[in-house]
Order: sequence, then structure tokens, then C-alpha cells
Amino acid sequence: MTERVLIIGGYGNFGSYIARRLAEDENIQLIIAGRSLAKAEKMVSALNSANQPIAAQLDIHKNLDEVLAELKPKVVIHTSGPFQKQGYGVAEACIKAGSHYIDLADGREFVSNIKKLDKEAQARGVSVVSGASSVPCLSSCLIDHYKPEFSELQSVDYGITTAQRTNRGLATTEAILSYTGKPFKTLIGSKMLPVYGWQNIQRHSFPELGSRYLANCDIPDLSLFPERYPGLKTLRFKAGLELPILHIGLWGLSWLVRFKLIRRLDRWAEVLLRASFLFDKFGSDNSAFFMRLQGIGHNDKPKEINFDLTARSGDGPYIPCMPAILLAKKLAAGNALPAGAKPCIGLLTLDEYLAALKSMDIAWKSVSN
Repeated sequence: MTERVLIIGGYGNFGSYIARRLAEDENIQLIIAGRSLAKAEKMVSALNSANQPIAAQLDIHKNLDEVLAELKPKVVIHTSGPFQKQGYGVAEACIKAGSHYIDLADGREFVSNIKKLDKEAQARGVSVVSGASSVPCLSSCLIDHYKPEFSELQSVDYGITTAQRTNRGLATTEAILSYTGKPFKTLIGSKMLPVYGWQNIQRHSFPELGSRYLANCDIPDLSLFPERYPGLKTLRFKAGLELPILHIGLWGLSWLVRFKLIRRLDRWAEVLLRASFLFDKFGSDNSAFFMRLQGIGHNDKPKEINFDLTARSGDGPYIPCMPAILLAKKLAAGNALPAGAKPCIGLLTLDEYLAALKSMDIAWKSVSN
């Protein structure tokens, strides 16, 4: 049986990556939706689809209920951020319509508090999944996979470096700038202590890519993981831009926010994004992810596991998109997910995640010491 999967923002940055993968699935009829019907129709015409996709004009603030009632999708994938500025209206409309809901949210409070819709979702028998992205999905898959090798997992350090020439969208830019220079808390030495967005700059050596700058980023994991992994003493996540001039430039702007010379940077997101494209000729299409897990092994000696993933040929965006792709495929194939509302943790295994990346120019390795 063919099931309809509606992608909100289906012609956008992440939405288009998801659409291209789901279009090939014989169990799925895609609905590409967004505020521009012309862009949705253009995306539909460009897809190599097993089933004829549909284009729909949809504004989540105006006609969401009407579109859901008319098209009756089994699954809705919400890619239209930034989620830091949104409420749960889309998820609530999906619950009301009886559609499963998946989003790619990276907003810390948004993802952490999705559980407030749990009873409502359970009553309607639908799954509401928030944060179906690299964090907290891939990061939790990694910790869940490697944690049994430790008698005590004490510290997790991880980060992402983006590719300059990979597609990047306004919503992601706004999300990062919303907390640049502003304080948020992370677990350090068993205490939740404040750090500042895009500060504590450091260089990290990525296999094959060399050394790149990283800085503090606020993500859902920083709230979710101390509860999920109660033995953790330190949890650090950082991200960075490929080109040092752009990374250090944003670090400089973060101090203007920290010293309250500028209230916030996200209002300048469109200008800064456009300016960043001027530097594309100096960059590459290679991105990477790393995670370092440290603690005590079962032999009572210090243990460390390092996981590194490198994406080339512009395939990096498939990494944050893959959880939504895999979950939508499962639901369309008739494989039920738990009813209720929760962050995207414990719904996929690391083996499932990595197997879905094998056909791309993405490689990974882990080293245990």
C-alpha cells in the first residue's frame, strides 16, 4: 500500500535532500509543500519518483489544517525552521489530523519539551518525533552503541565541521546566530555551568581534512543527555565553519553580543548568509563529525573511543537528514513507532544509521584505546 508523506519545506535545503531519497521508495507518494507553489511544482518535476509526487501550497500559520484534511498524509516531516522561534502548532495539527510527525529541530528547548504533547499523541495513536537529525539522533546512537564498552562513561566530546560549498539555508543560519554570544549551560565536572555561544574557540584535527576551528553550540543534547546518561561528568559539543576567516569573524561578532553592544545577531542572518557565499571558491565540499568518549573500561583502566566520520562530494547534509528519511520509510512500510511524543532518541540503531550512508561518499572509523 502506498502511503503519503508530506514534507513541509520540501524544496528547501534539508527538505530537498529528504525528498530525493524518499521519492525512490515504492511505498511512498511524496507531497512537496511550502509557501511557494511554483517552487514546490519545480521540485516535483525534478524528482525521480517511484510514485507521482504532489505539489501543495502550505503556510503553517494559515492553511495547515486545511491541507492536512484534504491530502491526509500518513507522515508529516517538518523541515521549516528555525525552531527556536516556533511553538508546537504543526505537531498539534498533525496529532489532530491523525498524522505521524517528524521534525529536524535543533532548538534545545523545542526538542527537550516535545514530551508535553505525549498524552495527546498517545490518545490519537500517532508518533511525534522531534530532533530527527545529527543531534540528538546520531549522537545518542553513538553513545548507546559504545557505552557498554565502559564500566563508567565519564566524558563525551563531539563536534561538526561544515563544508563551505555545501548548500546551507537561512533557517540554520538563524538558529546558530540566535545563541551566538549568549550564555547557555552544559555539563562540566558534574555541574551544569554556563558557556557562551560560538566562544571557547579551539582547533580540532579531522582525519583527511586537517585542522579546523570549532566553538560552543547550543543543542538539545546538552539538556537531554545528562538525564539519559546519569554517570556523565562532562558533555561538550562544538561546531565550526570550514574557512578560518568566517569562523573567527563570527567569533568576533559573538563578543559584541556578549558585551551587549549588539542585542542579537539572528536579525542579520540573511545578510551574513549572502556574504558567506562570496567565499565559496576558497572552500571545499567536505564536512566531518567526531566523537570522543572517555571513562573507565571493564578492566578498571582508563578507556577512550574515538569515532570519526568524513563526508565528501557535498553529501554532508544527508547525515542530519537521514533520521527523518529512515523513520518515514519505516512508517510507510507499516512498521510502527511508539505512539507518543519524544525526542529522536532510541528509535534507530547506529548500524541502521550508518548502513543508510554507505551508498554515499561518506566514510567512518572508530579507534579504541
